[in-house]
Amino acid sequence: MAYKITDKCIKCGACVAECPVGCILDDGEKYRIDKDQCIGCGTCAGVCPVEAPVEE
Repeated sequence: MAYKITDKCIKCGACVAECPVGCILDDGEKYRIDKDQCIGCGTCAGVCPVEAPVEE
């Protein structure tokens, strides 16, 4: 199941640096996960300090 990034995102970059498939993109005010590339590993959620990534 793919992840999505909620409005809690503070753009710290932790998720981008750790994503094994590089599916996290800059969407202006926050990051966005390309759901077609996301493998649902949860790495982004594990490193996020504000718990912005959640399962869809």
